[in-house]
Amino acid sequence: MTGWLVIAGLGPGDPELVTPEVTAALGEATDVVGYFPYVARVAPREGLVLHGSDNRVELDRAALALDLAVQGRRVVVVSSGDPGVFAMAAAVFEALETGPSAWRALDIQVLPGITAMLAASARAGAPLGHDFCAINLSDNLKPWALIEKRLRLAAEADFAMAFYNPRSKARPEGFARALEVLRESCGEDRLILFARAVSMPEEELRIVRLGDATPAMADMRTMVIVGSSRSRLVAREGRPIFYTPRFVEAQA
Repeated sequence: MTGWLVIAGLGPGDPELVTPEVTAALGEATDVVGYFPYVARVAPREGLVLHGSDNRVELDRAALALDLAVQGRRVVVVSSGDPGVFAMAAAVFEALETGPSAWRALDIQVLPGITAMLAASARAGAPLGHDFCAINLSDNLKPWALIEKRLRLAAEADFAMAFYNPRSKARPEGFARALEVLRESCGEDRLILFARAVSMPEEELRIVRLGDATPAMADMRTMVIVGSSRSRLVAREGRPIFYTPRFVEAQA
């Protein structure tokens, strides 16, 4: 049996949002490797071995997957959302770069998924309809000073901003500081979306002004999107539409 490795995204949570390409790869797999909650989203079946592991062991997880593939197994490494956005694709390639030469000869594919910022944006309207950036607010793998610098520069450039991993129990103070930086840079009236558990039954969307935003509105299941200065709300019956126009007038 010839082994291969697929790095796949399971989307934001709803099984209907897993791509057919990823579903097909999981159907052929002998092994699924990933963080416990994501592996739990894969239905068990005869001939499939599920390898769940804890958070913060991404390189160990990647090495296990690569070793299994070298042994001839058909391996799928799963991430939520898209595997190339703050997820396992980069971790696998970090391991590959410094690992045994046999790993480089493997058939390796990255299969995209619907990442959380796109799912959240679609639910709210189109807040990412013009230029935007994505920033991971976790300081586990980079210093907070760099995060704050990027927040200020993104605000100066007037990007809409999508924030991953905004607030965990272990570091609640980081998001509080991020809100302070954003209010200093963008003002109190900028629109901000808190989209929790998007596509799941417990989904919750909240759109407020930056001046009314509080740290408790976000957790690790929340995608936060801050609009640009041109983003707006369209009032209508039911939930308003949050969007950013596609155009910017030329400056005089």
